[in-house]
Amino acid sequence: LGQRELPLRPDGFGEIQPTPFDLIDRRFAPATYLRSGGPLFESTVGPVPADVLARSTWQEACPVSAAELSYLTVSFRGFDGNSYIGEVIVNASVAGDIVGVFRVMFESGFPLEEVRVIAAPELEAAPTGDGNVTSAFVCRPVTGGSSWSQHAYGLAIDINPFHNPYVKRELVLPELATVYTDRALGLPGMVTEGDPVVAAFDAIGWGWGGRWTTLTDPQHFSANGR
Repeated sequence: LGQRELPLRPDGFGEIQPTPFDLIDRRFAPATYLRSGGPLFESTVGPVPADVLARSTWQEACPVSAAELSYLTVSFRGFDGNSYIGEVIVNASVAGDIVGVFRVMFESGFPLEEVRVIAAPELEAAPTGDGNVTSAFVCRPVTGGSSWSQHAYGLAIDINPFHNPYVKRELVLPELATVYTDRALGLPGMVTEGDPVVAAFDAIGWGWGGRWTTLTDPQHFSANGR
């Protein structure tokens, strides 16, 4: 994973390719996590530690200050069924709500592959088309645009991106996740209408990209629905 660079398209994204056999029903245990968890849900909420901020995508040019962000540690269930502790940076105004969503995912047994902070070098890395990190704050523009993404405010989160790819006409992101564009597959890790994940975000008033019409983005939830 993350080792084979894809040829670039004229738009700068990687070449869209069929999903490799080993990724068709993707159920990998977490590659990185803070520590193993226990049988009960755990969480912490606080300011973003300096060392975490330094390895994140935050910089002075971002549309939120470091003081407006919170650092969460949360339990999540891996695809191996075990409990792990991951980390998320979010806007401080929604920290409690997002902890509640992670509690629902954990207690319902919804599996996540990785829950961690995105590092700045990842934004400039060549595409490999197989990323699957559940994350919230990422200081970047919207996909294919120049305005700030809701992720840059800490007001959006992506859940298992490989299992829930962004699709706009022929563009699929991650680029190797083409098999998961069939939303009827019902495989573990997929977010679908009526499941506990969507219900948890509905309960806090967040919008879901899986309901969009000009494009679909079932990994994506945001406070303002964009």
